[in-house]
Amino acid sequence: MVPIIKANVGRTNWPLMAAKAVAAAAAALACGIAAAQADAPKYGGTLEVGSVYPTISALSWDLADWNWKQNYDTGQVYEQLFAADLSKSRRNGGKYAFQADAWLPPDAIRGELAESWKWIDPLTLEVKLRKNVRFPAKPGVMEERELTSEDVLFSYGRMNASAKKIPSYYDYLTKVEAPDKYTVIFRFKEFNAEWDYRFGWGYYSGIMPKEVATAGAANWKNVTGTGPFTLNQFTQGNSTTYVKNAQYWDTDKIGGKDYKLPFVDKMVLRTVKDEATRNTMLRTGKLDVLELVRWTAVDELKKSAPQLKWSKWLSYTGQYLALRVDTKPFNDIRVRRALNMAVNKQEIVKQYYGGNAELFAYPQHPDYGGYFEPLSTMPDSVKELFTYNPEKAKKLLAEAGYPKGFKFKVQVCACNQDHMEMLPLIGAYLEQVGVKIEIQPMEYGAYLSAMTTKTNAPGYMMANGHTNPTTTLRKSFVAGQVWNASQWNDPAFTARVDQAFQIRDEGKRQEAIRAMTRDIVAQAPYIWLPTPYVFTAWWPWVKNYDGELRAGAVRSGPIYARAWIDQEMKKKLGF
Repeated sequence: MVPIIKANVGRTNWPLMAAKAVAAAAAALACGIAAAQADAPKYGGTLEVGSVYPTISALSWDLADWNWKQNYDTGQVYEQLFAADLSKSRRNGGKYAFQADAWLPPDAIRGELAESWKWIDPLTLEVKLRKNVRFPAKPGVMEERELTSEDVLFSYGRMNASAKKIPSYYDYLTKVEAPDKYTVIFRFKEFNAEWDYRFGWGYYSGIMPKEVATAGAANWKNVTGTGPFTLNQFTQGNSTTYVKNAQYWDTDKIGGKDYKLPFVDKMVLRTVKDEATRNTMLRTGKLDVLELVRWTAVDELKKSAPQLKWSKWLSYTGQYLALRVDTKPFNDIRVRRALNMAVNKQEIVKQYYGGNAELFAYPQHPDYGGYFEPLSTMPDSVKELFTYNPEKAKKLLAEAGYPKGFKFKVQVCACNQDHMEMLPLIGAYLEQVGVKIEIQPMEYGAYLSAMTTKTNAPGYMMANGHTNPTTTLRKSFVAGQVWNASQWNDPAFTARVDQAFQIRDEGKRQEAIRAMTRDIVAQAPYIWLPTPYVFTAWWPWVKNYDGELRAGAVRSGPIYARAWIDQEMKKKLGF
């Protein structure tokens, strides 16, 4: 960039100034070219990543199992119709961090397998697929071939026919058609504001070839897709290894030049249950990226490994203790509100989290623009739930018929160290108003099964992804939904959720969502808990990366396809 020169016109030697300006511009241009050449991506190497879900291995490789984590594990292999437009990331001069678990703003979505899409009429969407996108050959599973509209039709149909499907997920569609090799038509019964999320870039939107289903989709050895990597090895509780898909179709523009993706030869996702071990692996360079670092470890890591780069972000996983409203005493709103007032949430933020948390960030996240409403503007019925008031809590319990309190069981995942440490503290607060809890730690599989089968205990300590502004209300507070741990069942509220999905005008939809959020928070089906800040750390030799985590619903494949390793820098830093 040529520097701007401010001059005193009456005393300026114009020829000399002009010469100097030209020389300065040439020098700046030379530096720019040198920097561009220095930053030109290099191919090769292995990218070692510590998982944002460090204690949980792949839950299933079969997309039709509808497990929430499938995009994280298969999203390097299976692509979707849409993905995040990473050219709008902050590192590229945009405004998006791409850290939300399942929220892509409307202006930050690009076609992935979809080359283009348009509304033919208000209830008919036409999607045109990219041509010459290839499935690589997989011995014993399939021959190499081109992706076609039949693959999209098959994937949608298989998901829709699954017994594990989320209730009502596709009810707004009447039919999906494949009129030709590269065209898919989605016919709507009614408009749904989440259409692009639900079948385009969401948790359950992966496009899988029929051959994988025939061979056995649950077997990781059969997994193959059109993505930047192929699945090479899976070791339960340890690692998932992906290698470069040499036939991958996409490119990335860097310095005005298109580069074929991916850059690295191999990517390894590490599952490391012990927190201290994870941090040591990062500090010693055995991990290039650690997607999740708790605030308690940050200062020490910054001292012992000062070259690390950091991203601080407010977690997109809400925390709460769900109270089953279909059981006594939690069918009484006075009891639920009392338990909220009995917990000193401000003290948890200041003392337990050292200030590294926000008191009110669930079910809506502050990043959700017009959908989020701060606590300061909430009605008193909401503010009261976040104000420590044990005396009023005792009064409400007495009014509800529990002057001496009661005891209830709380299930918690043993894999969540934060919750294992926080729950006894919550128990201590509750005991001050006569309420005692019995803590039941569970392994993740049994813990998740308790909720999905609706056999969870009256208390259920939970970390639940915000997902997006509309889904967070549907999945958590609509009867029959998988993640409704409180078993909330209010037909009038369900009707309001359904109506919100049908509002095309985003401003009006935001207004409806804010009103519903105020109402459901005041009903206190949960003990609302603070949302912590968390950190992502990476070594500076990881280039073309700035802490991005998700290019769709918990899907990192397009992000790591664009990262490359500066091997020379890595050696200079002693690794």
